[in-house]
This record gives sequence, C-alpha cells and structure tokens, in this order.
Amino acid sequence: MIPKFLEEARKDKTFQNVDVNLKFNKPELQLTIDRIKAKDLGLSIIDVADVVSSAFSGRRLAYYIMNGKQYEVISQVAYKDRQKPADIEKLYVRNNRGESIPLKAVVKLEESSNPPTLYHFNRFKAATISASLAEGMTIGDGVKAMRRIGDKLLDESFKTALNGPSRDFEESSSNTAFAFGFALILIYLVLAAQFESFKDPFTIMLTVPLALAGALLSLWVFDQTINIFSQIGMIMLIGLVTKNGILIVEFANQKREFGLAKREAVLEASAQRLRPILMTSLATALGALPIALSIGAAATSRMPLGIVIVGGIMFSLLLTLFVIPAVYTYISGKHDAKKVDITD
Repeated sequence: MIPKFLEEARKDKTFQNVDVNLKFNKPELQLTIDRIKAKDLGLSIIDVADVVSSAFSGRRLAYYIMNGKQYEVISQVAYKDRQKPADIEKLYVRNNRGESIPLKAVVKLEESSNPPTLYHFNRFKAATISASLAEGMTIGDGVKAMRRIGDKLLDESFKTALNGPSRDFEESSSNTAFAFGFALILIYLVLAAQFESFKDPFTIMLTVPLALAGALLSLWVFDQTINIFSQIGMIMLIGLVTKNGILIVEFANQKREFGLAKREAVLEASAQRLRPILMTSLATALGALPIALSIGAAATSRMPLGIVIVGGIMFSLLLTLFVIPAVYTYISGKHDAKKVDITD
C-alpha cells in the first residue's frame, strides 16, 4: 500500500521530493519448516534450528588459552560455504535414528525484503510520508491532496495523522474558525441587547459577508493565500465593518422615533452618516496600508493580514451605503414615534 501511496503522491502536482521513512531495503531469508514431514523423518524443530544456528550464527561455544592468550571457539561453517542463500540447502541434520537428512528436505526458503527499522506513532506501527510543496502551493493545498490520496487508496484498517507544520496549520485553522464563529455570535448578542431588537443587529451583521467578499477578492487579485494571518484579518473585520451599519441603523431609528417613515429615515441616515463612515473607514484602511505594502522587517509574511483589512474595509464601504438601507426598509422592526410636548 505504501508504494501505491508514494506513486500517487509523486504524480500529484501539489508535491515534489516525496519520500517515506519506511523503506523495505533489508533482504531477508525466511525458513519455513514442514513440521509434518520433519516428524515423519524423525526430526524435531529444535534439531533443525540448532543446525542452522551452528552453521551461520557465529555463536560462541567456549574459550581456550594458547601462548598466554585467550581465544573464542566459534561455531560456523567455512566462509566459502555461507555466501549464498542456497548454501543452507547443503546442510544435513541427524535424526533420532542417527540418519543424516538433507535440510532442504524439510525446509522451504523464501527471499523477502523488510524495513531495517519499524517506526511507531501513537503506539501504532507507522510510516511517515514527507514532501515539499510545489511552487505556488500552500500547506492547506498539501493537506487536502494527502487526504484525497488517502481516501482513495487506504481502507479502514489504516489511520492517518498530521505532524509537524501540517498539524500546526490544521490546529490553527480550527482555532480561528471557532474564534470567527464565536465573534459573530458575541457581537450579534451585544447588538441585540443594545438595540433591544433581533432584526436590527441582523441588518448590521450583513456588513460582515460584504467585507469577507472584499477580503477574498483582494487576496485573489494580489495572488495571496488564506493562511493564519489572513484568517486573523477576517476576524478583525467583524468588528471593523459593523460600525458602518451601526451608524446608519442607529441614526435611522432615531429619525423614525421623531415620526419619519422607514424609507425616508434610512435615506436621511445614510446621507448624514456618510462623512463619519468615510472618515473611520479610510483611517482604518490607511493604518493597515503599510502592512499590506509589506513595509518593515519580516513584513512579507504579514502582507495577507493588511490586504484582507484594506480590501475588506474598502469593499464593504462601497456596498454598505447601498445594501444596508435596502435591507433596513424590508426587515426593520416597528419604532413608535415619540410624543413631543411643546409648552410655552
């Protein structure tokens, strides 16, 4: 299965220099004893094992002293008789009747290759497949490609796990996704409490998808990827762009309390809140512009963060002035006009 996985990974354009640490490059010779035949010939498993061990293992049997020096007595056949696997078949073993039986009569030889070392991961036998990414590919692309190959080739008896930078990327991605969802819920609940309505916060939160669309479009235009920095920028956009909707919706609600119709109130709010929206949005975008331009030491890695903030804010700025008033006229709740008493 591992060779097939390697072949598929090497064919994939996402990777280059694909390798695996589990290499079947250790030749072995497996001896299988025919137990029934050996018993018929008066041989035991121990007899066969002792003959093979005595001939090839080089085990120490005893010591002897000659000329004041100690030497080992090693059991081993001559060097010329232990160079090939077929030399095992030349051995003879004596049975319980004193007869010499050729070893090849009861032993079957099979040549195979096995890994010199078995690796473990999480207490399972494991193989680590490593690869460098092709030009223009990200760690996210590599993780998706590996999983696609694994789903295609591996059955339920195999388990896969990420390690190194891939695992760090996966953990950070899941954490940022949770942070993004939690930020959306938290801001919605806070706005619902402040506006005492569930409809007005929904109108305000529509600025978030507009900003995300601008952020993704900016990343695509400037040939950047979605990484941990760009994901952090998207979380920041939730708080940066909702203030545009807050300015319009809050002012429109105030106008309706003084008797204006829904449509007139939101149009007047959009016109009068245009200046503060432009000021705050441009100030925030210009503040993040140095990051987007990759100015400063080690700023290249943070460039997606600046691009997401600038692109998301500017794109949301253009669409907020049209989308928020349109949605407000359809889903805004009822606001009773205040009674104003005029006394002399």
